[in-house]
Amino acid sequence: MRCNKCGRDNSPEASFCAACGTPLVVSQPTTQATVLVPGITSSYGNGWRRLWPNFLELFLVLIIYAVISSVANVSRVGGGAAPVLAIFTLAYSILLAQPIGYGMAFAYLKVARGDKLQVKDMFESFHNYWNAVLASLLVGAIVVIGFVLLIIPGIYFACKLAFTPYLVVDRRMAVIDAVKESWRMTGGHAWKVFLIGLLAIPIAIAGLICLGVGVIIAMMWISLAIASLYHAVSTSGTPAPQKTGLFA
Repeated sequence: MRCNKCGRDNSPEASFCAACGTPLVVSQPTTQATVLVPGITSSYGNGWRRLWPNFLELFLVLIIYAVISSVANVSRVGGGAAPVLAIFTLAYSILLAQPIGYGMAFAYLKVARGDKLQVKDMFESFHNYWNAVLASLLVGAIVVIGFVLLIIPGIYFACKLAFTPYLVVDRRMAVIDAVKESWRMTGGHAWKVFLIGLLAIPIAIAGLICLGVGVIIAMMWISLAIASLYHAVSTSGTPAPQKTGLFA
């Protein structure tokens, strides 16, 4: 599919230009079924509907990520090997686990917007690898600084930068551009990100109550809800009107 802005030829399934990040014009007419309004209930509703037809693929993606990220949580051992293990664990987390986490977010995004998911999609972040690595470091540092200052700024920064993984992998944006774009896109929507995260707590608790197995479904549902909100905001064209209060 050719980009109308820069002329780059993109793959047929691409939603954004790999060169400039411009949304690609789809030749098929938009139907009511594909329209998603940015909102909390609509995001969770879309996530729930998309979850079940793609359950096995999403479950496999989650399991693979859990196995990969678990290596970064190796228990500390005593003796002289402890510093070496700590350095390895940190490097492994930064250079592998975090980028794959960005790729997993992209996999959930594909399901949220109705695209066909393949397990290999969770490794899509390696096409924009260093930006994924640097973005995870930058976003993490900003959020940590916010929590050090006060808890509320940390939550605010986390909500404002919640779209960064999708922008880095889906649009293949550079790290600074992705952070700035996430900040712009969440204008008027940051409180929705916050409430989606807040609702995730009782959903996860309910999943634990269901013999613990339900927490897997809860995790997938929550991830799809956040991806659905990003998809809805990105296809709406413009951010919501700015607000002057908290989480504007």
